[in-house]
Amino acid sequence: MSTSPAPHDSAQPTAPASAPTDGAAPASELLTPPELNAAAWTRASIRLLTKALAEFAYEEIVEPVPTADDAPDSHALRLDDGSLLTFSARRGAYGSWYIAPGSLIHQGRPMTDPLDFLVRARDLLRLDGATLGHLIRELSATLAADARLDHTALTADRLADLSYAELEGHQTGHPWLVLNKGRIGFSATDAARWAPEARRATPLPWIAVSHRLAAYRGVVGLETPDLLYAQELDPEVHAAFRAQLAARGHAPDDYLLLPVHPWQWDEVLLPLYAPAVAAGTIVPLGTDGDLRLPQQSVRTFLNTSRPDRHTVKLPLSVLNTLVWRGLPTERTLAAPAVTAWVHGLREADPFLRDECRVVLLGEVASVTVEHPLYDRLPEVPYQYKELLGAIWREPLRLPPGERARTLASLLHTDPDGRAFVAELVERSGLAPAVWLRHLFAALLPPLLHFLYRYGTVFSPHGENAIVVYDGDDVPVRLAIKDFVDDVNISARPVPEHDTLPDDVRAVLLTEAPDFLVQFIHSGLFVGVFRYLAPLCEEQLDVPETQFWALVRAEILRHQARFPELKERFELFDLLTPRIERLCLNRNRLHLDGYRDRPERPHAAVHGTVPNPLA
Repeated sequence: MSTSPAPHDSAQPTAPASAPTDGAAPASELLTPPELNAAAWTRASIRLLTKALAEFAYEEIVEPVPTADDAPDSHALRLDDGSLLTFSARRGAYGSWYIAPGSLIHQGRPMTDPLDFLVRARDLLRLDGATLGHLIRELSATLAADARLDHTALTADRLADLSYAELEGHQTGHPWLVLNKGRIGFSATDAARWAPEARRATPLPWIAVSHRLAAYRGVVGLETPDLLYAQELDPEVHAAFRAQLAARGHAPDDYLLLPVHPWQWDEVLLPLYAPAVAAGTIVPLGTDGDLRLPQQSVRTFLNTSRPDRHTVKLPLSVLNTLVWRGLPTERTLAAPAVTAWVHGLREADPFLRDECRVVLLGEVASVTVEHPLYDRLPEVPYQYKELLGAIWREPLRLPPGERARTLASLLHTDPDGRAFVAELVERSGLAPAVWLRHLFAALLPPLLHFLYRYGTVFSPHGENAIVVYDGDDVPVRLAIKDFVDDVNISARPVPEHDTLPDDVRAVLLTEAPDFLVQFIHSGLFVGVFRYLAPLCEEQLDVPETQFWALVRAEILRHQARFPELKERFELFDLLTPRIERLCLNRNRLHLDGYRDRPERPHAAVHGTVPNPLA
């Protein structure tokens, strides 16, 4: 993977690329990807079936029963035909299920195929025909991606030496969602080119859009689009883009420039914006020459040619991890204002600014492009109102001696079974429990302070939360991204919200105080720590009870530091005996399925679970 600046042979940008031809076979030749072989498929299948059964049991989509009083780990599930699927499992925090890999037995033989399980348990899972059909497709695509990851997997020691951008391409996806790499809309060729595990840096084409459709917003310092373009485009490239517009009879100052995802241009934008292209309201230009690498969200690209330039987030009309991965028009427009407000809170707070040194990767500029028809039709599916636009996010800039990795990487296990977290702990030279104390001290104080002091939460799941390490791989601080999609505020007003600008207040989602804490519980504790704790017990000899005691101790330490916020600790109570069980897989199987709707879906709630922090 090249990380050197891409050469510009001339000031003229390259023409928009058609379908990729590099390495393509002749049309009459069909090629089988090397990772699609029986051994690799079986390995990925066993892992995914084990995960599916564990997560379905956690969400009580299925309810396994013990098989014998004298064998507490032995459980069974009765399938549709009356036969039993047996397996070995233990229970963990939040009522989780930890199933022993390879322990699933059906009619005297190992069960290894999650697709076969779906078919044999479709009545047990309460699946209608349409949902079952789409589930099989999405599960097959996830398995294919898992097999591709396995085919190129690296050992933990090699992963630890990768850069932040490179490490992203080795991650295995959402730990909780079973169908975490379905990417409905991508062909096999699309996935091989655009999925993060393909690890292919590529230039992105740019377009120009008339002010009649497009609007720009930027933070202080980027108030005008030219200020952004001065940072994002080489002068000769910017001049060439403007020259192309002038040569076609357009006034360059009447247009905004933005990159587009090549897949989105071909599959969605050309068909749905064809009248605007025909009228010259949208003008294709070419690439800027910079290589950009897709990250775990698929629609976000890091600039590997010029790491000092912004990360760009582009809409992608692909259904993945419950939602279409577009950019909502209203929230894209407000992204810089949200960033300015959140940055303002940090800069005025010495604890966040000087002690935590929390990094808030702001979404500092955006271009929003309306659709002439869809944006006036509130009843149409939401995917048609998130088609075109761009958000520029600050790159992660760290001083010498620090490095960053997404929190999700700590859940990774290499082909030899070694956990990535075990590799980092060994490199640090610290005792495992001491290293974990450093991790929790880096992650929790800024999140808790935003919650208690400002009635504001991020969604600190594994992809949005970034751990910053020192030169010895000891966690030292937190970086957070994706503000506009994942910042929520308390529905019960707090005085600190008086500084909220009206445009920010209008787009930020609000939740009741008792549900606001769910973003930390479900995003961090259930969504990450629920998987990290058993890894630490297995490979670091830190018992799960000690793991959760360390988390609780960090929360209590923070509360002791700010006794004046006692009422807020009670209002936003993280230590209640039970919390509501949020369910992500239930949404796909039962709540929304694959139906279109005018609003984005939300996680389902089903019952409660014991809180290990109580």
